[in-house]
Amino acid sequence: MSSPADAEEIFRAAITAASAYEAVKASIRLNSRTLRISSLSFDLKKIKRIFVIGAGKAASPMALAVEDAIGPLITDGCIVTKYGHGRPLRYIRVIEAGHPVPDSKGLAGARELLSIAEGSGSGDLVVCLLSGGASALLPAPAPGLTLKDEQRTTEFLLKSGASINEMNAVRKHLSLIKGGLLARAAYPARVASLIVSDVVGDDLSTIASGPTAPDPSTYLDAVSILKKYGLASKVPPAVIKRLKDGAKGRLEETPKPGEGVFRRVDNFIVANNSSALEAARAKAEALGYNAIILSSTVTGGVREAAGFLSSIALEVKKTGNPVERPACILMGGEPTIKVSGRGKGGRMQEFALESALRLKCEKGITVLAGGTDGTDGPTDAAGAIADPGTLKLALKKGLDAEVYLRNNDSYNFFRKAGGLLVTGPTGTNVMDVMMAILE
Repeated sequence: MSSPADAEEIFRAAITAASAYEAVKASIRLNSRTLRISSLSFDLKKIKRIFVIGAGKAASPMALAVEDAIGPLITDGCIVTKYGHGRPLRYIRVIEAGHPVPDSKGLAGARELLSIAEGSGSGDLVVCLLSGGASALLPAPAPGLTLKDEQRTTEFLLKSGASINEMNAVRKHLSLIKGGLLARAAYPARVASLIVSDVVGDDLSTIASGPTAPDPSTYLDAVSILKKYGLASKVPPAVIKRLKDGAKGRLEETPKPGEGVFRRVDNFIVANNSSALEAARAKAEALGYNAIILSSTVTGGVREAAGFLSSIALEVKKTGNPVERPACILMGGEPTIKVSGRGKGGRMQEFALESALRLKCEKGITVLAGGTDGTDGPTDAAGAIADPGTLKLALKKGLDAEVYLRNNDSYNFFRKAGGLLVTGPTGTNVMDVMMAILE
């Protein structure tokens, strides 16, 4: 067995199973004059126009699947995706924009999506395609705010260690498109959203900041989150003013559960982390490993999560509990990093480096940690692989792993020591996959 090679093969099987193209393709069927979208059925004679809008790292393959199913029926369409993740489409315009920090291209894209939604009517169908990354890709500053305000706030949140739920609760209350506001803009058109989940628990209000879902969070929640992470005095003054004004009831809240606008909206999860982990387990078993999925809902700090997986791996090697060797231990989710250094990296590269330090070159154990979208943080790597030789080679090259970890510089550590996991854009995004392979 070659553990690093097997680990990468297992990871790629997870990505393939979570294919955004295949997930959307399986959700749309055109039979004669009937259009089926998941469990919905539409008589095309009763639909005046069909619009396709969306955003996220997987938006392009999702849109391609819609075009392949109903292309000539599309009246107009536009999607926004991350730079380098777009692909040519025939009926739907593609705008590439900044992620994880929003930029002017994203602002233009958000305006175009809102314009299409607002231009739809009661006899129309709006197909909305959402995947991870849409929160940053759709900046639409509320009155009194600027794109710079959104950018600065996003930068602070990304480095704070806040969970994705907390980050999005803030961003929804600074936006004209998030938190159910895209659904409100499209009303009374019928909206069918197909969603690739990058959120633990598949919370519709959190994925992509829930542009077509009811928002249970409030302005007061957003203020509390900024205070929790010491950001209330750091974010732009216009941001905290808006949130406090909203908390005092001076501004209209985002659409809440039970509001009439959502009677015309249906949201469907078409792919998620669980589907990726199940495929990874199947591949591991096909390669001869005893495979176990610990959880698809891993959150909290990256270093704590890495410590947990490492301790389970050591337990398996020592006692055969909870699975006998050869073993593949799988986890999924979205742990967070609090950035204090000035290095370059991402949460999965940091996970792999922390694991390497905890395992201390333990013979026969390999750890892989990767983002299913193919990009981990602001790098060209999906994550990293660490095996017993990683730290040994690093020491030979004079690399101090602990120093790199403290400086949040995991990318440069693995670039020099070897182990970067590079896949390129994968066309999907269902959070992270982490595994330990025991020979």
